[in-house]
Amino acid sequence: RPPPIAAPMPGPALGPAGPEGPGVRGNPVPWDTKRLLKLIVTSATYRQSSRVTPALREQDPDNRLLARGPRHRMSAFAIRDMALAMSGLLVERIGGPSVRPYQPAGIWEDASLGKIGYTPDKGEGLYRRSLYTFWRRIAAPTMFFDASSRNVCTVKLPRTNTPLQALALMNDVTYVEAARKLAERMLTEGGETTDARITFAFRIATSRPPTPDEKALLAQAFVSMKAHYEQDSAAANKLIAAGDSPRDLNLNATDLAAYTALANLILNLDETMTKE
Repeated sequence: RPPPIAAPMPGPALGPAGPEGPGVRGNPVPWDTKRLLKLIVTSATYRQSSRVTPALREQDPDNRLLARGPRHRMSAFAIRDMALAMSGLLVERIGGPSVRPYQPAGIWEDASLGKIGYTPDKGEGLYRRSLYTFWRRIAAPTMFFDASSRNVCTVKLPRTNTPLQALALMNDVTYVEAARKLAERMLTEGGETTDARITFAFRIATSRPPTPDEKALLAQAFVSMKAHYEQDSAAANKLIAAGDSPRDLNLNATDLAAYTALANLILNLDETMTKE
């Protein structure tokens, strides 16, 4: 048997179950799901990186001993909330009625033979966390790929990866608007140079600074995007008009469009959408 890999979790550990549920060693408490989840996600085991060394792969090839963390694309719910949070649009208020964010026109009409229409909310309703989204069983919210049909109980959602998902993440108004607002942050908070702004957005998206090669590629992409929008002001104005949130009129439209396209690219990086 290979030796243990993961170090013991710091802090209190769950003790034996009592009449009221599992407690903490030496301090029995009633069952508390939120407390249990907090204990899990703050543990050393859960917070491990998914990176694996040859030595770890040899000792624990199937990760049965939890020698490394899992690596998988985040759920559509988490990706949407993350994009809103990075852009500064996310409304973090807890509780309240369901909301109706952006959806393509006619999505409910097609599923109900024209009997039921969908009207998106205005203001905060567009930017609340995904769990508050109103859900009609015959037509699940289009931004939530891999969603359950809700006709039967689903214990675990599937996780797929298709071109349609990439098209949604790059073109849906939710993500284009989030890219625009992140671009505004890059221009107003990210510094005075393109390199500084790229580093600012990249760190927000991936929690690390870009490598020199990554920064060079993104800078090259920005130059190309800016040249394109300098030649096509109509396309620039169309891009930065996406979404209901007002844009910063103090920012040059061409610059904002180029940084919006760059922010959209960063939001769609594999590392941005993947739990590493």
